[in-house]
Amino acid sequence: MAKTPLFLAVLNSKCPRCRRGKIFSGTLYGFNLQRTNETCSHCHMRFEIEPGFFYGAMYVSYAFVVAEMLNVGLLTYLITGNDKSPWLYIFSILLSVLALTPINYRYSKVLLLHFLTPKVNYKPEYDTDDKLEHL
Repeated sequence: MAKTPLFLAVLNSKCPRCRRGKIFSGTLYGFNLQRTNETCSHCHMRFEIEPGFFYGAMYVSYAFVVAEMLNVGLLTYLITGNDKSPWLYIFSILLSVLALTPINYRYSKVLLLHFLTPKVNYKPEYDTDDKLEHL
């Protein structure tokens, strides 16, 4: 089996070590809430590396929200040309932030695990269809 590309592992929220197991249970949008799994179902890596590890994801999420707010504000201006009413901007920015909150929650943790954690490295030998029982 071919090895899983990094882009697909990040996009599908897969484990950073084996790129096979899911980081989250539940759907992105829906009635069953997304929860972070404690360990990878494939390689048994513990996702919360140390207590409070995912507090760092708040900084990544903050960067996402700032970029979204700036882009939505600029897009609102380009579409409407209205620079008089602050309520148009407030409403459109708040609506977009609320709509993108589940995406921010998920991908801030995924990016933290894949790119901002030096302790976690991809191990190609774990990227197989075989179940890894010896770990």
